[in-house]
Amino acid sequence: MTNDTIIAASVPLPGGAIEPDAHGQAALLLAESILHALVETRTLSIDAALSVIKTTCEVKREVAESTGESDGRMKESLALLQAISATFAVDAQ
Repeated sequence: MTNDTIIAASVPLPGGAIEPDAHGQAALLLAESILHALVETRTLSIDAALSVIKTTCEVKREVAESTGESDGRMKESLALLQAISATFAVDAQ
């Protein structure tokens, strides 16, 4: 699915904002929930979960650059990943 397909499948909101894609929302929530479940069952350490998120950010940057993705879209994705990272960083302290 391309970014254009995701945007076309999104629902416009008042003020011109675009509602996030339902598939993307579900996938992100599932991935975050799995990471938290792995940490809760001590299958994965908090440091390992943070490392996975850091690696994901690096891969996201590489993919965005190689595919010509807009800086805005890349920054949105990275902000979401940073928000997930923050939920683990609090527990790591």
